[in-house]
Amino acid sequence: MVLSLYPVIKNASMKFIIDKKEFFVVIELLTEKLMSANAPMLKSEFAIIGAEGYKNVIIDLRNVTFVDSSGLSAILMANRMCNEANGTLALCNLGAQVQTLIKISQLEDVLKIFPTLEDASEFVKIQELEREIKG
Repeated sequence: MVLSLYPVIKNASMKFIIDKKEFFVVIELLTEKLMSANAPMLKSEFAIIGAEGYKNVIIDLRNVTFVDSSGLSAILMANRMCNEANGTLALCNLGAQVQTLIKISQLEDVLKIFPTLEDASEFVKIQELEREIKG
């Protein structure tokens, strides 16, 4: 169920789609590089999403072929935001370079990574339902 679908947000350095669903928000990055030139815009968007009360975020990286330390910092900021709100951050559709960066940064056990958006969505839904049951 889609609650709202924003149009593609265009900026000289960052393009993405935000899809707000019942249990989570999906951010699909439409740029090949997540780096210092565009990571601050993504961090700002995470802050807005958090302020709107969303605590579960899925970042779809299917189009991203390169992430630098600033891009990784944006992802970690989203992870911290979700954790502090008792929510979940999930990443999906990672390319080889992004997977390698996460591995060498020793973040495999910190970040929740899934091969597909469907897998990530199911995981986040289950996590949210378990939190609701626990009260």
